[in-house]
Amino acid sequence: MPRVSPAARDDAELARTAAAGDRAALEELLRRHADRIVAICRRVLVDPDDARDAAQEALLAVTRGIAGFDGRSQLSTWLYRVATNAALDEARRRARRPRPVETLPEARTDGPALAATVTDRVAIDAAMAALPVDFRAAVALRDLVGCDYAEIAAVLGIPPGTVRSRIARGRAALAEQLGNPTPLSQRQTK
Repeated sequence: MPRVSPAARDDAELARTAAAGDRAALEELLRRHADRIVAICRRVLVDPDDARDAAQEALLAVTRGIAGFDGRSQLSTWLYRVATNAALDEARRRARRPRPVETLPEARTDGPALAATVTDRVAIDAAMAALPVDFRAAVALRDLVGCDYAEIAAVLGIPPGTVRSRIARGRAALAEQLGNPTPLSQRQTK
């Protein structure tokens, strides 16, 4: 029987073979999901350095723990849970560290479109950073990764109703911080 390359296999099969010690299968899994793991950590933590640290910890945890993945949930759900837990752990560590205070110089831009994009990104990052970490994790998993409520509930280990509440409250706080204080009853929802 010809050997199938790791890139041609689905996640479930890659997880099974990686758990059995297939290094190529593990590397393919990590390659496929690394961007989303980094993105989750980035949105939960906001600070790029903290996000990189958390993403590295998450990837190491996946490498160490793939043999324990039992397949009861989708692999992506398990990976997002590992990433979210790593980000939340990093947030707790960060909260215990002293914070340096410094004033950043004004940024230079080469055009109005770039300035608007950068300004929007900075505003969103600042608004996300102001959210409680529980809201931030739920909003990031829903709006960044596109997880459904049941998957977010599984990742965070909370009931789906709590997920809905955290997302609604997180989005409302973001809207208010970003200058869109439209009452919740008048907002359109997904």
